[in-house]
Amino acid sequence: MTVEATIEMSSQPVSPEDQFRANLYSLLGNLLLEVPKQTTLDQLCQLQGVDGEVGSAVNALTQIAKSMDPPSVEREFNVLFIGMGRGEVLPYASYYLTGFLHEKPLADLRNSMRSHGIQRKDGIPEPEDHLGSLCEMMAGMITGGFGHVMPLQIQKEFFNAHIATWAAHCFSDLEKAESAVLYAPVGSLGRLLMEIEQESFRIE
Repeated sequence: MTVEATIEMSSQPVSPEDQFRANLYSLLGNLLLEVPKQTTLDQLCQLQGVDGEVGSAVNALTQIAKSMDPPSVEREFNVLFIGMGRGEVLPYASYYLTGFLHEKPLADLRNSMRSHGIQRKDGIPEPEDHLGSLCEMMAGMITGGFGHVMPLQIQKEFFNAHIATWAAHCFSDLEKAESAVLYAPVGSLGRLLMEIEQESFRIE
């Protein structure tokens, strides 16, 4: 993980619905931040989606994971996110919102992280506005990973301020990226989660 709690994990209960949200955020964060190892591929092969678009995206991810091996996934990851100079997709809020890295969206996020007791881990090269890091932050806010379960209103404010304005676009770009194989359904799953979260927070 790229972020850590400043105090101990909360023991507050989390509803099944919120745990499902957190699991999806954690899955996306893990896949976006690190090259999937064989253990990760094995875990993906065990996933089973339920009905609906999210379930279909999960099942597509499972089926593709069964046909992949670590070297092919590493090549795909490098082309998509690293590349020669830059990858096909630059999953940073600053880039999507300003066209440049390390801009005001990153500064705004760091201020928000401080106010919520979220710290960046030492030795992490990625700036905090990486989409994978933001997914990890949302998972921690939902489950109490930063000391207590954040109220839904706080989750909504954080999501709207730092994720809603660009993440669905980024996931859509990943979904359609030329080199995306395993990451095409990852993009689909992320886009769908963003749409669901936006609508749920709007209703709330």
